[in-house]
Amino acid sequence: MAYLFTSESVSEGHPDKIADQISDALIDNFLAWDPDSRVAIETLVTTGQVVLAGEVKSRIYLDVQKITRSVIQKIGYTKSEYMFEANSCGVLSAIHEQSADINQGVDRTAKEDQGAGDQGIMFGYANNETENYMPLALDLSHRLLFELSELRRENNEINYLRPDAKSQVTLEYSDDHKPLRIDTIVISTQHDDFAEEASMLAKITEDIKAILIPRVKAQLKPELQALFNDDIKYHINPTGKFVIGGPHGDTGLTGRKIIVDTYGGKGAHGGGAFSGKDPSKVDRSAAYATRHIAKNLVAAGVADEILVQISYAIGVKDPMGIYVNTYGTSKVSLSDAEIATKIGEIFDMTPYGIETRLGLRNPIYAETAAYGHMGRTPQTITKEFENSTGEKKTLTVDLFTWEKLDFVDKIKASFGI
Repeated sequence: MAYLFTSESVSEGHPDKIADQISDALIDNFLAWDPDSRVAIETLVTTGQVVLAGEVKSRIYLDVQKITRSVIQKIGYTKSEYMFEANSCGVLSAIHEQSADINQGVDRTAKEDQGAGDQGIMFGYANNETENYMPLALDLSHRLLFELSELRRENNEINYLRPDAKSQVTLEYSDDHKPLRIDTIVISTQHDDFAEEASMLAKITEDIKAILIPRVKAQLKPELQALFNDDIKYHINPTGKFVIGGPHGDTGLTGRKIIVDTYGGKGAHGGGAFSGKDPSKVDRSAAYATRHIAKNLVAAGVADEILVQISYAIGVKDPMGIYVNTYGTSKVSLSDAEIATKIGEIFDMTPYGIETRLGLRNPIYAETAAYGHMGRTPQTITKEFENSTGEKKTLTVDLFTWEKLDFVDKIKASFGI
């Protein structure tokens, strides 16, 4: 019997995502000037106010207020009527030094002996529904909001958009887990107040259907374009009005959108947030590493769908264990347990091994903090940083290294594919 599955996304202007972006911008600035920094920063945003809290061990001092305001400015909170504006909001810092008890469990004389920065379980997932090996419902949810943000910045075809937005896509699947059609699309987008309120919802609905949807559809392969049909149920701003939004409408906190950040409810999630944490925190680095493994395994043809779990104890470098579930889609003559054993042979899963393999001590995290950490396109960019004394530094970094298909050949050789 066919079934429905739903995923959601939120825009860069959503309060929780503002918090994530601020936390990750601070991570990047610490790592740019001191790659050995240990950082865990949480951010809270509300009406006219930002609160920063957390622990840092670093050789650099930063102007955290300036960095925070630059993030808010870039997102688009630049008008006083938003009740949260980059230049006028208060920024309170309660950041203090990292606990020596935690630090002694991580730092070692030999870097390769570095212990895990915390205990926990982390999951990586991949399937072959999309070209980026991500679940389709989440991929579409992200695309809708990314294009909506592009339209807002263009301020051309649609000129009333504000930064806060959410999306949701429901797909119908066949018995053999193949997407058949899009059942429902939900878009809630913040907007300016309309002079004629009666026409407001009709105008927004028309623009979403006539402008946004075709732009997203044009990005997809023909077989995915075919999932769009005249029977899709649309819920556009279903409350009828969305003028009050952003941190004035809802308080935002770092780490409250972990399902949006990962796989949209497919696979599994260990529970730990990513943003605001340096890579010694395996909540982040091991989640990236397991995604890298799962994606390369699917791309190599080991299975159509794979979940990889890993677990750690704080201060211990070697993982407690690796678990694999191929959901009955394996194409090799090995059990899931045997596949897990091979993963341990191919990939160094110590914290130092992960950091080194994926280049995680570089300032690469601000770009992860909106529209998902997984399924993104690897790219090399140049970034500029400024410290509290005005000194500037330019760095060239590789983004989304965990999305590279750089282990496919090695996996094929190991599995005899």
